[in-house]
Amino acid sequence: MSTFSRRQALTGAASGLLLVKPETAFGTPANSAISFGVIGTGGRGRYVGAFMAQDKNARLAAICDKFPDRIDQGKTEIPGAASVPAYRDLNDLLGNPGIDAVLIATPVYLHPEHFELAVQSGKHIYCEKPGGADVAGCKRLLAAGAKARQDRTIQFGYQQRFSPEYLTAMGHLKSGRIGEMKLMMSYWVLGGPPPTSYRNRYDGPDEKLRNWGRWEETSGGPIVEQDCHGVDTLNWFAMDAHPLRASGTAGLRYPVPYGDWKTDYHNIAFHYPGNIEGWLISIKHTAGYRDVKEQLYGSKGMLETSRKYYKLHGPEGNWSYPNADDLRDRSLIEKRDSPREITIDAVEAFFRGIVEKKPIHMWKSAGESTLTAIMGRMAVHQKREVTWDEMMRSA
Repeated sequence: MSTFSRRQALTGAASGLLLVKPETAFGTPANSAISFGVIGTGGRGRYVGAFMAQDKNARLAAICDKFPDRIDQGKTEIPGAASVPAYRDLNDLLGNPGIDAVLIATPVYLHPEHFELAVQSGKHIYCEKPGGADVAGCKRLLAAGAKARQDRTIQFGYQQRFSPEYLTAMGHLKSGRIGEMKLMMSYWVLGGPPPTSYRNRYDGPDEKLRNWGRWEETSGGPIVEQDCHGVDTLNWFAMDAHPLRASGTAGLRYPVPYGDWKTDYHNIAFHYPGNIEGWLISIKHTAGYRDVKEQLYGSKGMLETSRKYYKLHGPEGNWSYPNADDLRDRSLIEKRDSPREITIDAVEAFFRGIVEKKPIHMWKSAGESTLTAIMGRMAVHQKREVTWDEMMRSA
């Protein structure tokens, strides 16, 4: 059971009526734009909310956060937010019939509850990843998603699925261009110097809520909250199958000055149907070095995907080398760079799907990707193989 009440993040008084002038629609006629509200104006809510507010098919209608300072930041950083109502209780925002869609960017452990409430409200939903922090939360999210209206778009913040470069790579896989794939690898290697101290600016009953990213109970920990992007890509390129079991190793190289992270590096093997294996190789605190990508190895070629590019590799024309130490790669067939931040691609897909009445339904894949990360977390914490069925029975 949680050591503090989830109601702490929901309390507060509503403020104001919904009043949006046509000229706040950023060049889109107000009667054709999708009105949306931002639930959670922390860092991610402001970042994604700003992209949404500038989308040609969207119109910001409201923002919501429990904390006044977060609302003030939202008004400053989300275009148009200073001119729309700011709620303190998400139920008031969800109950507003003038709002068509919502962005849920609240702390991870609250995603299942907030997602469930948004489904009940009948809104289109863009929920940040991951689906939850634990098995019980993900089960709640999946149950809510199964009850959602089929004409509603339900999308999650797994942006790779909407990147033109990732979609091109998926096309090569589906067409057989790389042959039979049996091995996938996800690298999530990044971070600054190891932390030696942490300046906690909050105390009292909201301290843990304010610092939610530092605690496994509220964030899911690094595997679930951070590495889930790579895990989702593994599941996606396994044709949206979830793995049957997971095993691996992990450890904590540097002491944690605040919070309860148990690991800062992870090597986890996920075993999928069809004898496909997917590896998560994750390292935190890398002194600024970054290597975030996936490699998909087929019998005829290899795909490398990233938020910045994709590459297709194939058999080399000449297999003879001057000597055994000549390990230079000559296999690159094609490469294309991403022209922009792929979150913009995901946001555009969200509103375009609503406008064109082609709903996206991601709740199942998002829930299962989160559960896959949780299974990997269980395996390394318990230092043994954990099966999908065992993980699902744990809550």
